Amino acid sequence: MSEEHNELQGENLDAAAQTDSLKPNGPEDRTLGAAGYMSLWVGDGVNMGNMTLGASIVVAGMAVLNIWQTIAAALIAIGIVSILFALNDRAGYKYGIPYVAHLKASFGEKGTLLSSLLRAVPAVIWYGIQSWIGGTALNEVFRILSGGAFDNVFVGFIILLVVQIILSMKGFKSIKAVESVASIVLMGIVITVFFILIKDHSAAIADTWINTEGTWGVPFFAYVMVFLGNYAAIFLSAADYSRELKTGYSDSKRGLLYFLPIIVAYGSVIVVGAMLASATGYANPALGLPALFDNVYMQLFISAFIVFGAIAVNMVANIVTPTYVIQLFTKLNYKVAVTITGLLAMGSFPWLLVQDDNAKGLDTFVHVYSAFLGPLIAILIVEYYFMRKQHIDIKELYKKGGNFDGVNYAALVALAIGAAAAFLFVDLAWLIGFIVAAIAYPIISKTMFKNSRFKKGTIFDSETK
Repeated sequence: MSEEHNELQGENLDAAAQTDSLKPNGPEDRTLGAAGYMSLWVGDGVNMGNMTLGASIVVAGMAVLNIWQTIAAALIAIGIVSILFALNDRAGYKYGIPYVAHLKASFGEKGTLLSSLLRAVPAVIWYGIQSWIGGTALNEVFRILSGGAFDNVFVGFIILLVVQIILSMKGFKSIKAVESVASIVLMGIVITVFFILIKDHSAAIADTWINTEGTWGVPFFAYVMVFLGNYAAIFLSAADYSRELKTGYSDSKRGLLYFLPIIVAYGSVIVVGAMLASATGYANPALGLPALFDNVYMQLFISAFIVFGAIAVNMVANIVTPTYVIQLFTKLNYKVAVTITGLLAMGSFPWLLVQDDNAKGLDTFVHVYSAFLGPLIAILIVEYYFMRKQHIDIKELYKKGGNFDGVNYAALVALAIGAAAAFLFVDLAWLIGFIVAAIAYPIISKTMFKNSRFKKGTIFDSETK
């Protein structure tokens, strides 16, 4: 596939074109090869938030789904996630544009402000959730090393946030460095924990999870949506990641570079999460994993691993996009925006979503934000493939007062309709929102807002005056 990179010069440019981190990446700016890209997604998949989602299958000491239903739900979700990521990453890979610029092609410069918030807010909350889990583990490290003299989870939480802010200030360079190590270490730990659970806790796991009847009904599909919705924010902002991948990869190869690590990492972590909750009764893996070991040194090692995992996933999935959105709103430099992202995560009250014995609050959170993210991804895909036939005028995209200036009300109306429909069926929120918005957006674009400048360059271009 040929690559396009536009040198944006002159004064008639919007704020994004004047911010280095939001400009299109040229070939020389792309530093991730195949191995680095895959390790990025392994590190993202092997995280304690994902393990908590697996643990949420076990409610009040009994699994809602059995082992085969859990695996089936995970495989269906991962398949859909991978397909949508592969579809939505092409604009970022082709043009080198970040997610906020990709959004502008559908929603307009001012309309992007609302739509970007719908992606950034869940990321900030996930940042807080992962940091709370990691902070819980960091407190365990301090407690063990101090012989029980120190025991304050909130202090551990604050320390971890500060460390992540400092690490993330160097952008994707620091992310690449962290993930290259994290992916190997974290996957090794997950495999080790799996065999320990099989060896020492197989009876409890069989009683609670494997041999339970479970269901193939609505709860099954609800968990498909939970597992899918967990990644809905990531594949929505696929451009933020694909723009960092070196040029020369075909669409199919890029899809494999994402699918293979996700199915191995995310799939295995969901299964281990369900096993862990069955064996220990803890939904929070920061408490469940150390409980597997009587040896204090192993408890220390596992807790340190959880801290490392929290840092790894936050740097990939939860820091970059909110930082870009803050830059879009404020015109601040990257380091200041990264700091603000960390401070916002501090105020997200993650301890209310991840409790020691119940992760249902986390499931509810995923369902709610999925109601908005389903319509968003539908609009981006319909816009790029159906309405613009995979062509975006990049100079026009970054031009002040150009065809993408203002608000694309057709996209906002379709988003509102899709989200409203999703909330009628919360358990299937993402799917309902996606389908309704995908149908509504081209119809609204064709029949309403007759003279909209956003029709220029689309299949409805002839309808503008």
